[in-house]
Amino acid sequence: MEKLVHFVSLGCPKNLVDSEIMLGHLMGANYKITQKPEEADAIIVNTCGFIEAAKQESISTILEMAEYKTKGKANMKLVVAGCLTQRYKENLAEGLPEADLFIGTGEFQKITEILDEADKLKLQKNFFNLPTYLQDEDTIRVNTQPFYTSYLKIAEGCLKRCAFCAIPKIRGNLQSRTIPSIVKEAERLVSTGVREINVVSHDFTDFGWDLRRKDAKAIESPVALLDALSKVKGLDWIRVLYLYPDGITPEMVALIKERPNLCKYFDMPLQHASDTVLKRMNRKMTKAEIKDSLNLIRSEIPDAVIRTQFIVGFPGETEEDFQELLEFVKEQRFDRVGCFEYSPEDITPAGKMADQIDEKTKRRRKDKLMSVQAGISRDMHQKQVGRIVPVLIEGFSEETDLLLKGRTQQQAPEIDGIVLITSGEAKVGELVNVRITDSHDYDLVGEICS
Repeated sequence: MEKLVHFVSLGCPKNLVDSEIMLGHLMGANYKITQKPEEADAIIVNTCGFIEAAKQESISTILEMAEYKTKGKANMKLVVAGCLTQRYKENLAEGLPEADLFIGTGEFQKITEILDEADKLKLQKNFFNLPTYLQDEDTIRVNTQPFYTSYLKIAEGCLKRCAFCAIPKIRGNLQSRTIPSIVKEAERLVSTGVREINVVSHDFTDFGWDLRRKDAKAIESPVALLDALSKVKGLDWIRVLYLYPDGITPEMVALIKERPNLCKYFDMPLQHASDTVLKRMNRKMTKAEIKDSLNLIRSEIPDAVIRTQFIVGFPGETEEDFQELLEFVKEQRFDRVGCFEYSPEDITPAGKMADQIDEKTKRRRKDKLMSVQAGISRDMHQKQVGRIVPVLIEGFSEETDLLLKGRTQQQAPEIDGIVLITSGEAKVGELVNVRITDSHDYDLVGEICS
């Protein structure tokens, strides 16, 4: 008998890929997805547990879904999966008695077997293992994105040990897939209509390090992967997310410059610009070295878009440290900046540091930095006016069905702005040339060129 499952996915694109794998397993078995939680036999929440705000969102969603157990089907199971469960596996069950099953980041691929056994369980049960699972080209997966775009996860875990980050303890050490496996998945995605992929991992620039350490003949490296993906027929745009600055090499920049389907888009989480704070964060570069990486990109690819993020209020950050960061942002004029108030996490070294910064100071520093960046972003967008650029059409604007919307190579899905198109016709998933006629703080406006 077919069973109904309602699915909620929270967190980053990497977590979304895990959700898509779970969906693939479920839909390949005797399960059907429903958008109505009240009619489900099981509700699955794939959680995020990276920082405090993400934890609160996850818990709030779990409690919201738990309400359906009293007004939905009899014997409905509430399943909590993902990073939050892996992080708090020792005490989460006690704290969330509403849930029936907890699945960690090393067990989610067993979702159908776990659900098949769920009816036999009278008490809560936990499914945790070391997070060593790694998908391959044969992994069943449902692309939940629009038909023309997809995320492509190339690795799990992380080598870095940044003092503020819990990812290695939640996701484990770096595990890279092989290039042939990744290319086969990319080819399969293209065969379904995908023409844009966004390559995700915790650190793209470390890709293949683990394989090369085990086997000196291993071909896996960031440059080799980009070279292979750029040769996949039908892939118009390949955008890489999460490039750490210490792994930006002349060879990588040269390849991105040379291949037209490699987006000139560098998503580099820099985190700070004060050497004192960078050292406390256990980052491996100084401000001078970061500048060298930025100069390398800009000298070779003048129109490259550089997106970054910073953390303010890290333990011990002084006003002088913050002012140094602020001047760095003014000087570098990044295309896009995200700013986060430091979140003390108990399983990280930074969470135990002295000199924690009060919330009011964090908020003030974030507001100041983002105010400065808003003016820079406005100027950077204004410089796009008059240019003719390829735009991937995504459909009608949410504001009105009189306007189409789309994205340029320089706009990643969901995290960057869009292009609003005021004249011309095009189909969803089509690439068309658009003349930019106006700009706003986050979005561009344009007309399809005849």
